[in-house]
Amino acid sequence: MRAVVVGGGIGGLAAAVAMRRAGLDVTVFERAPAFGEIGAGLTLMSNALRGLDVLGLRDAVVDGGVAEASVGTRTPDGRWLSRLRADEAASRLGATVVGIHRARLLQILLDALPPDVLQAGAEVVGVEAGPPATVGVVREGVEDMVEADVVVVADGIDSRLRSALLPGRGGTRYSGSTAWRAVTAEPWTEPLSPAITWGPGSEFGIVPLGDGRVYWYGATTMEPGARVDDEAAEVRRRFGGWHDPIARLMDATDPAAVIRHDLRDLATPLPTYVVGAAAVLGDAAHAMVPHLGQGACQAIEDAVVLGAAFSGGTPAAEALRRYDSERRSRSQWVAASARRIARIGQELRNPLAVRVRNAAIRATPPQVALRSMARFAAWEPPVYR
Repeated sequence: MRAVVVGGGIGGLAAAVAMRRAGLDVTVFERAPAFGEIGAGLTLMSNALRGLDVLGLRDAVVDGGVAEASVGTRTPDGRWLSRLRADEAASRLGATVVGIHRARLLQILLDALPPDVLQAGAEVVGVEAGPPATVGVVREGVEDMVEADVVVVADGIDSRLRSALLPGRGGTRYSGSTAWRAVTAEPWTEPLSPAITWGPGSEFGIVPLGDGRVYWYGATTMEPGARVDDEAAEVRRRFGGWHDPIARLMDATDPAAVIRHDLRDLATPLPTYVVGAAAVLGDAAHAMVPHLGQGACQAIEDAVVLGAAFSGGTPAAEALRRYDSERRSRSQWVAASARRIARIGQELRNPLAVRVRNAAIRATPPQVALRSMARFAAWEPPVYR
């Protein structure tokens, strides 16, 4: 059985690994001239690590990342609202959180695939869902038609193929917030307490990475599309007066490495993740705001479930029905939950509401709060036949 994956990001490559494990002949088309990942860091929770374990990649990811030393929430002046050691969280709830650079995770996935599976500089210009599916792909200026038993659409939040397969569906919306992201230029040698810091309408996060560097981000509510000539200076203006070591992390970062994105998600959930012999996956299926740290985790879950559905020689139509049934409700629930967390977290601006929220967090035992968050990571991967 032949599979074509459109998109060489985390979700697409994980899907390629998973479908090869299920015995499919896989080709990945990536329109960029080379496989690579721009961006900074991300967090992988225990659900993603369980999925990666099924793919035989958990150890490589854990070795390439770092388990956070603590989890918690602070105020801009540094006061802790809630704090729990990561080892305690893991032992009580299995809520392991690993910080890893996007580029490192992508390389681990690439290393798991034979070179002949990967075709960069290949732009998919259309898909006929079939079955069987037909993929129009342009390579070196020449268009070709490729037939496949299944096409995995993993071309990101702005997926053109999603819009073609599901006309009138899949539009995105601005969440109301923009975010700056960066990684320190060199390893951080001082003590560090990873945490999320909430101020009125703003959030700052600190995540250590496996190579000793630190991924940090700042998000704030504002009008969409705003840009300045010096984004590093802008994020410093907004967050440089917050608690230590935020300003020093910015000092340790190359200003040119600071990237900025408006935060978006899908305006309405998709009615299906499958059209004919085509399946949408990752951000193309359920782009979500990052406030639960589940975007990459859900893409990995998608990939593992899709591969398992095809294992054992399951016919394509049945496998795709199983994928849609198992993935759509869970991933859309996580996406909706991320929006709710954003509203009571980073997006909350009213001073009285902020005080009430902070008081509620202080009054809630950390274990109770973490148990609530850990439910999003409470996923067990399917068994490959």
